Amino acid sequence: MQVFQAVVKTIKLSKHDRYILELTNKIKDRYDSISVNVPLKHSKRSLGEIDVIARKGDKFDLYEVKCSYRILKAKKQLERVKKYLNLSNAGSYFYCGNNGLLVIV
Repeated sequence: MQVFQAVVKTIKLSKHDRYILELTNKIKDRYDSISVNVPLKHSKRSLGEIDVIARKGDKFDLYEVKCSYRILKAKKQLERVKKYLNLSNAGSYFYCGNNGLLVIV
C-alpha cells in the first residue's frame, strides 16, 4: 500500500493584496466587521470593486488601497462607490501601501 502525502501549495499574494491584508491588520480592532475585495455590480455589469468596507455599529468606512501614492484616483473611486451604495455619510480613506500611509479623503 502506498502512502500519499498532501501537498499544500503556498498561494502567493499580489502586492496589492498584501497591502490590503496589512491595512486590515492595522484597523481590525476598530470595527465590528471588515469585508475585503467587495465586488460592485449592477445587473450583469461590473462597476468595480471596493478594497475594504469596515462597519462599526451602523457606521461604515470605505478604504481604497493603492500600491503607490495615487490619491486622486482613489478619491474618484471612493466618491463613485459612496454614490452607488448610497453611503454619503461613510468615512473615506486612502491607504498607500508603499509608504504605509493612511489618509482621510
